[in-house]
Amino acid sequence: MFKVLVMDGISDMGIQMLYEAPDVEVEKKNGLSEDELAAIIGEYDALLVRSATKVTERIMSAGTKLKVVGRAGVGVDNIDLEAATKRGIVVINAPDGNTIATCELTFAMMMAIARSIPQAYKKTVGGEWDRKTFVGVELRNKVLGVLGMGRIGSEVAKRAKAFGMQVIGYDPFLTEERAEKIGVKLGTVNDICAKADFITVHTPLTNETRHMISRPQFETMKKGVRIINCARGGIIDEQALVEAIDSGIVAGAAFDVFEQEPPAPDHPFLNHPKIIVTPHLGASTVEAQENVAIDVSEEVLHILREQPFKNAVNMPTVPANVLNALQPYFNLGEKLGLFLGQTVDGPVSEIVVNYAGDLVDVDTSPLTRHIVKGILSNQLEGVNIVNAMHLAKTRDVKVIVQQSSASPTFTNLVSVTLKTKQQQHLLAGTLLAGYGERIVQIDQYPVDIAPSGNLLLISHNDRPGIIGKVGTLLGSNDVNIATMQVGRKVIGGQAIMVLTTDKPTPKDVIVQLSQLPELTDVIELTL
Repeated sequence: MFKVLVMDGISDMGIQMLYEAPDVEVEKKNGLSEDELAAIIGEYDALLVRSATKVTERIMSAGTKLKVVGRAGVGVDNIDLEAATKRGIVVINAPDGNTIATCELTFAMMMAIARSIPQAYKKTVGGEWDRKTFVGVELRNKVLGVLGMGRIGSEVAKRAKAFGMQVIGYDPFLTEERAEKIGVKLGTVNDICAKADFITVHTPLTNETRHMISRPQFETMKKGVRIINCARGGIIDEQALVEAIDSGIVAGAAFDVFEQEPPAPDHPFLNHPKIIVTPHLGASTVEAQENVAIDVSEEVLHILREQPFKNAVNMPTVPANVLNALQPYFNLGEKLGLFLGQTVDGPVSEIVVNYAGDLVDVDTSPLTRHIVKGILSNQLEGVNIVNAMHLAKTRDVKVIVQQSSASPTFTNLVSVTLKTKQQQHLLAGTLLAGYGERIVQIDQYPVDIAPSGNLLLISHNDRPGIIGKVGTLLGSNDVNIATMQVGRKVIGGQAIMVLTTDKPTPKDVIVQLSQLPELTDVIELTL
C-alpha cells in the first residue's frame, strides 16, 4: 500500500481516483507547521499540496519514503526543487487544469473595463443614478492584441473571434501557419502596441518578458487602448501604466496579478478610478480546482506504480551509466541553448543537434532535452527536461539529432544549429580538461568562451579602432569588461566580438553601441 498525504484543502472530488485506488491509502491534513509536517512525512510515499504548504529541504530530508510531491496547480515556488532532485523525488504540477478558468476571467476583465462595470456598480449601490459617466465601448470590430499564444492565449483568441473582434497574436514560437490555423493575424509586440484597442498578456514572467510593456511601448499605443493582465505580475510596468492612464493614452486597465503580492496598501492601482483589480483569481473556479487535483492525482498514481508520467518539473530518473557519462555535459547543453535562444528573432522552426566523439556511444536523449530546455526557456515558463520535447512539438519546432564519429579538434563536441525562417545560427561547445565548459565556435568563427554571466555578442566589420571605441563607450558608462574574444575569418571582413561584463549592460548603452560605425548587431546575453 502507498500512503498519500493531501494538504491545503485540495478538492475531494479531484482526488477521488486516489480514494478509489486499491493500492493507495489517503490521509488529509491542513494547517501543519514545518515541524509538524517534518515529524510525520516519513510515513508517506506521496505528498499533494497547493500553495499554502512550503515543502522545504527539511521536509524532503525527513520524507525518507517520499517518491513524489504533487502541486495541484501550476506554480511550484513553494517546493524546493533542488532538494527534491537531489533525493530522487519527482515534483509534478498540473499546467492545463486552469486554462479555461484563466481565459474566462480574462474575458470578464475585458468586458468589465469596456463598460466600467465595477465603477458603475459602486456608484449605483452608493445611491447615485449616474448613466452619463459610464459610456463604454463595444468589443465588436475592435482589435485585440494577445501577447503570448500558448494554451490560455489561444483560448482567449478563440472567444474574441466569436465576439467579432480582430485578433493580432504574438508569440516567439507562433508560426504563420499555426496563426492561420487558429484564425489570428501574426504580429510583433510593436504591431500590437500600435494597432490594438485591447491588449491582454499571457506570457510567463522571464528575463525576456519582464516589463515587456513599459514607457516606450505605451508611447506608441492608440489613444484609448485598454490593458488586461491575468498572467503574471511584472510583465507590464505598473508605474508606467499609471502614467499612461493619467496622460490619457490608456483608457482603463484590469489586473488580476501584481509585481508584489499582496500589493502594499498604498499601491497606486488600489484607488485608481480607471483600474480594476482582483486578488489573483485566475484559477479560482470549482472546475479548475477539481481539474488540477484530477491531473495531479493521475500523475501521482503513475509515478507510484512506476508507469510513464509527463508533468514533472525536475529531473527524471536516468540510468546510472548514462548519467555518469552525460551529467558533466548537462549544464553545457543548457547554456548552449540559452545562448542561442537569445540570438534569433522570430519563431524557431528547427533545432539541429550534432554530437561528435565519444558521446556517440551513449544515449544522448537526456542531453538533447537539456539543450532544447535552454532554447525554450528564453520565452516559456515551466520548461523542464521532461516536457521540453513535448513543448517543442506543440509549437511545430522540429528537433533533429545527428552524430559524427569523431571531432577533428576535440574529444567530444556538441554543436547546435537554431533555425528560423529568416535566420540560422550555430554554436558549439565542449568540456576542456582543467578549464571546464567552453564555447568554441559561434557560426563560422572559432572562439574560446566560458558560458556564464553577462555577455555582449557584437557583429562588426573588421576595421582598426573598433575594439577601442567599444571599450571606451562601455568604460564611460561604468561597464567593466571582464574578458574579450574576437573572431574573424579574413582580415577586413565580417567579425564578431564577445565581451563578458561584471554587470548587465544598461539598455541605453546597448543602443549607443549599436549606433557606433561599423557595428552591425549588438546582442546582450545572460547565461
